[in-house]
Amino acid sequence: MAQLSSLSPTLVWHFFEKICSIPHPSKHEQALASWITEWASSEGLAVKQDKVGNLFIKKPATPGMENRKPVVLQAHLDMVPQANADTAHDFTKDPIDAYVDGEWVTARGTTLGADNGVGMAACLAVLADKSLKHGPLEVLLTSDEETGMTGAFGLEAGWLEGEILINTDSEEDGEVYMGCAGGVDANIRFPLELTAAPVGEAFELQVKGLVGGHSGGDIHRGRGNANKLLVRLLKAAQALNVELAEIHGGTLRNAIPREARATLVVPGASVAEFKALVDRLTGIYQTELAATEPHLTVLLTQVAAPAKVMSAALRDRLLDALMACPNGVMRMSDSMTGVVETSTNLGVIKTLDGEVYVQCLIRSLIDSGRDQIEQMTRSLFTLAGASCEFTGAYPGWAPNVSSPVMELVRGTYEELFGSRPNIMVIHAGLECGLFKSAYPEWDMVSFGPTIRGAHSPDEKVHIVAVERFWQLLTRVLEQIPAK
Repeated sequence: MAQLSSLSPTLVWHFFEKICSIPHPSKHEQALASWITEWASSEGLAVKQDKVGNLFIKKPATPGMENRKPVVLQAHLDMVPQANADTAHDFTKDPIDAYVDGEWVTARGTTLGADNGVGMAACLAVLADKSLKHGPLEVLLTSDEETGMTGAFGLEAGWLEGEILINTDSEEDGEVYMGCAGGVDANIRFPLELTAAPVGEAFELQVKGLVGGHSGGDIHRGRGNANKLLVRLLKAAQALNVELAEIHGGTLRNAIPREARATLVVPGASVAEFKALVDRLTGIYQTELAATEPHLTVLLTQVAAPAKVMSAALRDRLLDALMACPNGVMRMSDSMTGVVETSTNLGVIKTLDGEVYVQCLIRSLIDSGRDQIEQMTRSLFTLAGASCEFTGAYPGWAPNVSSPVMELVRGTYEELFGSRPNIMVIHAGLECGLFKSAYPEWDMVSFGPTIRGAHSPDEKVHIVAVERFWQLLTRVLEQIPAK
């Protein structure tokens, strides 16, 4: 990572390099939080941590700017842990191997953690840079954003004094966000019914090589979902009496699945026809998704025969339900051109001891849209004999079209770069909506540098965009008005 230290702005990349060196996947952020606490204390900054793991750091105003409105800079501590199948990486122990690749910074074989590590690095750089001009400043670093927004849910009133919040968790230079989608997790469980495996040839069927990506920000891009592609093939194979021993796909409910696999037993008399079916559907997939999935691969490998397979009744109910499970964009917004209103992601399938577990993440800009897909999902899987529990519901962030800080950011961007930014609502789960419950008067805005491939091992951040993000952030802080 030595290359990162030569990039500008130096302080931001210095902190991002340090963040990459300390493992911090969701629910394992304490090592990073401890280092930040020690660093802030050594800088003479007031720092504390609440019971859900959020960090609060306070920096006094630049002399003469004490009367400005107090600002909260916000990022989250955790990162999404995704690695390529051929990359051996323990996200709880191993550092991220970040490097410069042309105009981008990326990582070897894993997610980079620029989401939201670059925003966090910028927050720390603001704290460290004694040359900046700003009013009273607080930094809020929340815990476990990617898997449950635990920190945002647990944020208590009274900890922070700021009137304005700047969220750094957006991923497109030139776009400023004034609202976001809410969401809910669907947790689906099929009781596992097993029977002795019949005589036949056993295979592992894999769908792999997909781009994947963020289940909110990338859901409209037409990318393949490995779970849906695998199930489609297995459903076609039912006519050949193919038995299903286990099925696995995806690892996170907020990432579009890149890989999925199933262990099968194929009757000897049907093997040739089954192989031909796999070849035919592989060609269909590659044709259908030629523009978005150039590396899509379907592999069929002979394996040792399993002792047991799923009962025919479970196999059929499971495949029917997964085939019918809604996935992707459900509705586009009528009021905001080009913005997804409601979506759902069939993110995870796991065969476990005693059950087949399925998880979807439903997102919507409006509560009624989220409720509709929730009801659709519950109805479908209930009919298929599964249980369906919805957890982790979080609200959207309703746009405030008269936001003063939005106008300040818009004007500052135009002053710096000579063009107007796009004022957007993002189809992803920013924490801002949750903050409103504890701090209803906060005036909020979100912006950040360009990040591509978030939540996937293709993640990368644009170097020039990081510098522009820093320029915008520091100039906005300098121009925050008086109380």
